[in-house]
Amino acid sequence: MKKCAVIYNPNSGKGIHEKVLVKLEKILNEHDYDATIYKTKYKGHAKEIVESLELVDLVISIGGDGTFNEIMTGNFNRKRKLLLSHIPVGTANDLGAMYGYGKNLIRNLKLLLNGTVKQVDICTINDQPFTYSAGTGKFVNISYETPRELKKKYGYLAYLIEAVKDFRGPTKLYDITYKIDDKTINGKFSFLLISNANRIAGIQNFYKDVKLDDSKVEILLCDAYAKKDIAKGFYKLKTSDITKAPGFYFYKTDKFSITFNEENPIKWSLDGEKFENEDKTFEIKIVKNIKLLIPNKNIKKLFLEEENED
Repeated sequence: MKKCAVIYNPNSGKGIHEKVLVKLEKILNEHDYDATIYKTKYKGHAKEIVESLELVDLVISIGGDGTFNEIMTGNFNRKRKLLLSHIPVGTANDLGAMYGYGKNLIRNLKLLLNGTVKQVDICTINDQPFTYSAGTGKFVNISYETPRELKKKYGYLAYLIEAVKDFRGPTKLYDITYKIDDKTINGKFSFLLISNANRIAGIQNFYKDVKLDDSKVEILLCDAYAKKDIAKGFYKLKTSDITKAPGFYFYKTDKFSITFNEENPIKWSLDGEKFENEDKTFEIKIVKNIKLLIPNKNIKKLFLEEENED
């Protein structure tokens, strides 16, 4: 039998009942996997588990996007990389929705095991990987500052409640200098978003055409300060295209770095989790050929080529 490591976060979403874990193990056995199940006990534990794993045929992440970020980071720290996969049970579940999962964990596992191995571009910020998004500035702190109790009670609505509070608060402008495609630009911006995904912050089709294997990353900056102007930009998400909104600057590139010209530490959100770093300059790189097992549902839309890469 093939070997499989299942790493799940008991604090993600509304948790996972032990009976469900028994069902998951049975399904894996039916698909010729000898599964070992690991429960994370603290922040960073999933990363440590992956770093110390012996060679296995598949690692399944069951948790939120932050859990998968830890597992991806642990895999980056290994000399011999493992085949990864992710089943969402968090609150926003941007990655899961993008890959084509539903809400039923058992059904999602079956979708995964009948899926396809694809080579995916993974972005890094100063060598720290993120699986789909990194951001700083207005609104991006909501993902990691929303109280866990509120998320368990209201689900995704909890983020919207916090977004309204954040919108009413002051808007800070960051003095930054960024280099993109050999051009240097300086300005003051209210937020910055770096991503390789078509679903961000629970918003489906955030961008109209994103490929996960095109060696490009999507960059969005906003220099709007007035609340009404920021609101107009995000309204474009539902009516047309945020990349065309006044005050928003969009790039698709494979070469990007940014320097913050201020004293205070910059608070980043990586895959919805707080990223603490004292650096002032950040370089974005793309690491190719990271293998993921994902469901077949959205492969044609998300990848340049549809063929099996196993």
